[in-house]
Amino acid sequence: QVQLVESGGGLVQPGGSLRLSCAASGSIGSFYAMGWYRQAPGKQRELVAHILRGGTTTYADSVKGRFTISRDNARKKVYLQMNSLEPEDTAVYYCNLFVETTRDMYWGQGTQVTVSS
Repeated sequence: QVQLVESGGGLVQPGGSLRLSCAASGSIGSFYAMGWYRQAPGKQRELVAHILRGGTTTYADSVKGRFTISRDNARKKVYLQMNSLEPEDTAVYYCNLFVETTRDMYWGQGTQVTVSS
């Protein structure tokens, strides 16, 4: 059974930083992509950043230059470093894992990020 557990959310002032972490457990093999999505109240879930097995990254335009996604394959973890946070970044952030061989997709339970003064 695959599980994703996020951590690192919280309340931060505009301009501040947070680092989200997501740890995967269970049988996922070596061929998987990981990413972060977010969902603000009243809005659809949207992609924030995505990282492929080889390290290729994709970012939403709204976070380019402010957020950095990285992964540790040995520990089956993915991170999201968020700098220069804005109130518009307030949302529940979800970790996502896509297994390339089985095409299965998994989600974490979500972690709240609130940017407010």
